[in-house]
Amino acid sequence: MAEQGITPGGKRGYAGTWPPRAAIPAGGYVPVRVSIWGPFVETLRQWVRAEAGAGRLLPWVPVAFGTGIAFYFAAEHEPVLSVAAAVAIMLCLLALLLRRRRAFPAVVMLAAVAAGFAMATWKTARVAHGVLARPIFSVTLTGFVETRDIREKTDRFVLRVVSMESQREVPKLERVRLSVKKGTAPEVGSFVELKARLMPPLGPQRPGSYDFGRDLYFQGIGASGFAMGAVKTREPPATGGFALRYAAFMQGLRDAIDARIRTTLDGDQRAIATALLTGRRDAITTPVNDAMFISGLGHVLSISGYHMAVVAGVVFFTIRALLALFPALTAGHPIKKWAAAAALVAAAFYLMLSGAEVATQRSFFMTAVVLIAVIVDRRAITFRTLAVAALIVLAIAPEALVHPSFQMSFAATLGLVALVQIGLPNLLASPDHSVTARVALWGGRELMVLMLASLVAGLATTPYAAFHFHRVTPYGLLANLAAMPVVSAVVMPAGLLGLVAMPFGFDGVFWAIMGFGIDWMILVTQWVAALPGAVGRMAAFGTGPLIVASAGIILLGLLRSPLRWSGAVLLVVASVWALLVPQPDVLVSADGRNVAVRGGDVRLHLMHSAKDVFLVKEWLAADADARTATDASLGEGVSCDPGGCVTQGLGGAFVALAIRPEALAEDCERAALIVTARPAPKDCAASVIDAERLRRHGALVLRRIRGGYAIDAVKPGGIDRPWSPAVPGDGESETTLRVPASAPRPTVDATPAESDLQGED
Repeated sequence: MAEQGITPGGKRGYAGTWPPRAAIPAGGYVPVRVSIWGPFVETLRQWVRAEAGAGRLLPWVPVAFGTGIAFYFAAEHEPVLSVAAAVAIMLCLLALLLRRRRAFPAVVMLAAVAAGFAMATWKTARVAHGVLARPIFSVTLTGFVETRDIREKTDRFVLRVVSMESQREVPKLERVRLSVKKGTAPEVGSFVELKARLMPPLGPQRPGSYDFGRDLYFQGIGASGFAMGAVKTREPPATGGFALRYAAFMQGLRDAIDARIRTTLDGDQRAIATALLTGRRDAITTPVNDAMFISGLGHVLSISGYHMAVVAGVVFFTIRALLALFPALTAGHPIKKWAAAAALVAAAFYLMLSGAEVATQRSFFMTAVVLIAVIVDRRAITFRTLAVAALIVLAIAPEALVHPSFQMSFAATLGLVALVQIGLPNLLASPDHSVTARVALWGGRELMVLMLASLVAGLATTPYAAFHFHRVTPYGLLANLAAMPVVSAVVMPAGLLGLVAMPFGFDGVFWAIMGFGIDWMILVTQWVAALPGAVGRMAAFGTGPLIVASAGIILLGLLRSPLRWSGAVLLVVASVWALLVPQPDVLVSADGRNVAVRGGDVRLHLMHSAKDVFLVKEWLAADADARTATDASLGEGVSCDPGGCVTQGLGGAFVALAIRPEALAEDCERAALIVTARPAPKDCAASVIDAERLRRHGALVLRRIRGGYAIDAVKPGGIDRPWSPAVPGDGESETTLRVPASAPRPTVDATPAESDLQGED
């Protein structure tokens, strides 16, 4: 033991050691406690300080701004605009006051979150309009035609409503989207009168799927439907305004370009050429369109960063090369800045010509920032450039955050900017005597850059393609390497030259050249789509894995220290989480006319009283099912008669779809779960999903649990948003549905007769 006494510090305590020094044998040692946490924590602090250095804050501002927008769309009811704006202003003022304090970065991030939340709230209040809640089978409309789409089978146009007459009271609608027979859509800018059948905007087809109604709401569209009878052109009561005249002019220009392309090209050649130049891509045939997306070349059809970069790049280098032919201009004038200004004008024209969709706007702002940086002698491709473009797009259209085109476009651009600023300087730096230098001399460097760019962009967009479209592209790199050089060097330049030559009448040769390149692109897409395993299907998963994957991509792209590898960890977590999400056992459509039940073969089997191909296609895609909506195997194990259908679920219980009232009494005795678009009987022994529940909560997904089903609804109780208003009487929705412990089995054969299946078709 240590001996108590006076320590060297003058205080009474214990001196010596345990064990005593004299007791330590020769050659022995005293155990020393070494902590690894101290150096580890200090290293983390150094990394964090490096990430918080000067100039590193701006790229995170749009991330925080977008987080605020995400919080807005996650709210259960519409926020109070005045409160959201006041909080954002106060936090912005606080950040201004603390700009020289250590808390400044944290306060700026909070202010950006609040600003994003307030901006989304303000945008919704600014575009507020009526939304149709129930179908109208006959209504007379008059109004101005604002847009027109020529599709493969039908045409579609948006009508700005001036007057509407209906037999029952309906909310005032500002715009409706109507379908008509192919070739009968009225001209943009015309004033028309018609009769139509209107439906509420299409909502999610299942919980977690894309909300088309929300998308239409921010476009000012309150209903969709189709015209009945002829669309009559009338004399307008007043002018449609400058916006309508501009829309008519641009639509006329697009039609003129399409008409000139038609003189040389036809079919998918013409449709793709028109899509690349004008943004109108609805006329592409379904097989080619599917092959484009399966092969990973679907991004070519949506005008985005690639197209804008090609247009600006071709104009920039062409103008600069032409000006360089004159030595006097080269010596005494900034021809590089002149070329950048010309490219900016060309990019702006391309934006207007293509319809200025969200992805195109993002691309234009990104390109504009780069070109302006060239004009003012600043570095062009940086994370700051991307941050400024993101802030501009989100400030103008906060709803873009939840759109797949924005998510995929910015994820790909973030990956490419990170590649340019971090990866390429290290990968392409080669000694003069190395093998890499000799490979670069023969074009290997350009090939490697193209491969890396395709790989990075493809990987960055994979989580969003899997979430929104339930697919991945295993051969995307192969397709991009084979097709994109031709698109970049032949198709797009020929298209631009065709636009320039069109007023002079010499455009035909350029459309022909463009057609040769498009033929090669179609050949590549069909070849890749036919490869074994080309269709990478992914079962649906929730927003949780997508948020984690997004955080991983952002960390990998924006961080510079080894902390960035935490993003890779998050991506692994998101992947595992997405793969472990349980799949539904029963799916019910919002109208109660379509029910899919997972059978003993672990596949979905369909019961329906009204076939909805789009709905079934979405259900199958979300289930990673390769079958088509018309596949006869969907009806296997389903027994139907005029009163309804019944099938056996995976757990052995029977699920029934009751169509007629007399079928309900029989189903209540033999089924465990009944779905009906009619009111539920009060004395039914089975659990019933009836018209009232569907009216309040929309489409449902049920997953088997002990004693019943867990319910997930498109519209849970308490949700009230402008694009999805609450139904009167709506309360808290049930999260579970109990079924009888043992339901009697039906006395009929569960295998449908061939005549039953034919009758359903």
